[in-house]
Amino acid sequence: MNRPEKSEYGEYYQQYILQVEDENIPSLLAKQPDELKALFAPVTEERGTFAYDEGKWTVKEVLSHLIDGERIFAYRMLRISRGDETPIEGFEQEGYIENSNANNRSFAELLDEFDLQRRSNLHLINNLSDEATRRMGTASGFPISVRALAYICAGHVRHHERILQERYLVK
Repeated sequence: MNRPEKSEYGEYYQQYILQVEDENIPSLLAKQPDELKALFAPVTEERGTFAYDEGKWTVKEVLSHLIDGERIFAYRMLRISRGDETPIEGFEQEGYIENSNANNRSFAELLDEFDLQRRSNLHLINNLSDEATRRMGTASGFPISVRALAYICAGHVRHHERILQERYLVK
């Protein structure tokens, strides 16, 4: 799957796409669940409810946000890859987190759910034709391609891994 052109996504998503170098996207997507497991291995359950500032998400809420993102991006990939041209609405991430119950869940459960969702997404991505990956749709009011969404999935995780390392998991 080739890197998407700038015309294949809204400017907001460039921050995620730029997180991905010239890498094999399916391979990168496949190894990210293990990277997250390694990142969280030394983190205690008590640290899971830590937020680095008032009004910021907790560690577990960030992980829940990654799971929500996986689901949303997969839904968009499915619809667009299948030729559905109906514009896809955006989602309000704050409301999703507020209702996620993330802080009452274990890291093991959250990481398992991310892994399962990502593996499901990989089945979708690995079975798309080149034509389907280039197919364009509209999401959150912006044009977007299926391959841009795959890059966004990988870059979104990298983006939040860096934030976790810099602001949450420092000792």
